[in-house]
Parts: sequence; C-alpha cells; structure tokens
Amino acid sequence: MRLRDRLNVSERRQRQLSRLLQVLLVGLVFVGFERGNAGVVVNATVGLGVTYLPAVLERDYHIPMDSALTLWITTAVFLHAFGTAGLPGATTNLYRSVWWWDHLTHTLSSTIVAAAGYATARAFELHSDGVSLPDRFMFVFILLFVLAFGVLWEVLEFGVTVVASVLGTQAVLVQYGLGDTMLDLLFDTLGGIIVAVWGTAHLTDLVGVLADRFGLGTASEDSP
Repeated sequence: MRLRDRLNVSERRQRQLSRLLQVLLVGLVFVGFERGNAGVVVNATVGLGVTYLPAVLERDYHIPMDSALTLWITTAVFLHAFGTAGLPGATTNLYRSVWWWDHLTHTLSSTIVAAAGYATARAFELHSDGVSLPDRFMFVFILLFVLAFGVLWEVLEFGVTVVASVLGTQAVLVQYGLGDTMLDLLFDTLGGIIVAVWGTAHLTDLVGVLADRFGLGTASEDSP
C-alpha cells in the first residue's frame, strides 16, 4: 500500500495543501522585499516557479503529475524557501538556528532528484527492447545520479558565495564550509536510498506515461 493511502489523505486535500504552500511562498516573497533580503526573495520566487512545473508538464506534455507528486515537490521547495526566511521576529533563519533544517531540506530535495532520475531511466528501459536495467543496477544508478546532482549543487553554492563576496553583495546561496558540504552530500545520499528502497512504487504511473511519450516521439520521427 502506498504511503498516501496509509495516511488516508484525499487527492482533494493534497491539492488544497499544495495551493496553501504556494500562497505561503507568495507571502515569503513579500517578506523578503520587506526585509530587503535578496536571498529570501530569490529562493521564494524560484520555489514558486518550480511548484507550477507539474501543471506545465501535465498541460503541455501530457505527463501525469498526480496530487501526491505535486505536493511532494511543493513541500520540498517551500521548506527550503521558508528556511531562508526563518520564523517571524527571529534574528537568524532556520538554516542557522535549527541544526537539522539543512539536513531535512537536502534529504527531501534529493528524493525529488532521485525520483526524476529513476522515472526517466525506467521509462527508457520500457521503451527500448535493447535496454535492461536490473534492480541492483537501478539502486546504484539512483545513488550516483543523486550524488552527481548534489556535487553540481555544491559547486553552484560555492560559485555564488565567491561571486557575492567579490561583488560585496548578499549571496542567495551560501556554503558554510567543507564539513557542511560533506553533510549535505551524506543526506543527499539518504534521500536517494529512500527512493531506491521505498519510493519507486509511487512512480509506476509516471514511468508508464513517460515510456509511452518516448514511443510516440520515436514514431513521429520515423514517419514520413
């Protein structure tokens, strides 16, 4: 049984929660402007844009993004944006004041990256008779995919921090040192393991449709 069935949360309730988090992200954008904090504004704005990605994929590419997947993505980007803002009246954000917040957001975000990598690879396997991906290989693939993305993210954080330091501006992404980077990659790996062990059952419908989309694309290219 899927987790959403165990929790007995209806699709309607999931959609409502996603909309609520989107409204809160809009509020965070205004909070950032009110504080003059570019980091909060940028993270909340980008996060809000990401929450509309499932609707775009479904509308323009006919890829089903059910309410649970949408809520999954929306929750991850909201927690990250909220972490950069912090609680009302607090002098520091949650990334600085709550020791486990960074670990939570990295784990949750990495599950989305792992899900995207798994769904794409499995769809290619279903579409092509010449591709076979054993379960053990998929487990390793998910972990390597997540770690590769995590390394790119850490490089991006480092680059943004250095550029902001040179320009004397506020960094929208901050790297806190080698220890923080290693912990980030550790919890990225944890997110990949969660998807590899328990999360693939939630992606069956998405994998099937992606495989069909690959088939349609091939057919259209081969047709005169």
